[in-house]
Amino acid sequence: LAYVIYTSGSTGRPKGVMNEHGGLLNRLLWTQSHYGLTSEDVILQKTSFCFDVSVWELLWGTIVGSKLVFAKPAGEKDADYLQQTIDKYKITTLHFVPSMLGVFLGSLEQENTLPSLQRVLCSGESLQLDHVRMFKDKLPNIRLDNLYGPTEAAIDVTGWRVPLSEEITSISIGSPVANTGIYIVDQELNILPIGV
Repeated sequence: LAYVIYTSGSTGRPKGVMNEHGGLLNRLLWTQSHYGLTSEDVILQKTSFCFDVSVWELLWGTIVGSKLVFAKPAGEKDADYLQQTIDKYKITTLHFVPSMLGVFLGSLEQENTLPSLQRVLCSGESLQLDHVRMFKDKLPNIRLDNLYGPTEAAIDVTGWRVPLSEEITSISIGSPVANTGIYIVDQELNILPIGV
């Protein structure tokens, strides 16, 4: 056992989730192989430790010696503070839940205002087409990925790089992370067709 975290997930009823080192290690190694963080990268840690995203924010950079910058308490709710922090510490990597991403993007006055930023990872809610359109307008040269996964599966189980150079009509949850399979099923656990 690596950690226990409480989540309500889709049920709305809180439950304790026990995650093992193997699942966490698999997720961190997939993340590193997928994004190629280096010792020059800087991660902004702004997620409460009550949420599983904080686990990768805290641990991913240790694989390659990246710098970790801690946002001030409640700083994740202040778009101006986040912009200043990204600029001041030359943040390259950060996470947003999509609704907060929308607020953050709405606060940006022009494109290319965050020259150090290289990648934004989204999870925790459904990424919307409006978020992607705004991202393309405000941060056109920065990578955007949509991640999905239940807390029980050690943070995320799928990932999709949003193709910002194309017009898209739907948001995918992507492909399974390494050593993971995913099945999309209905309420009776019947496998659903592609695109559902």
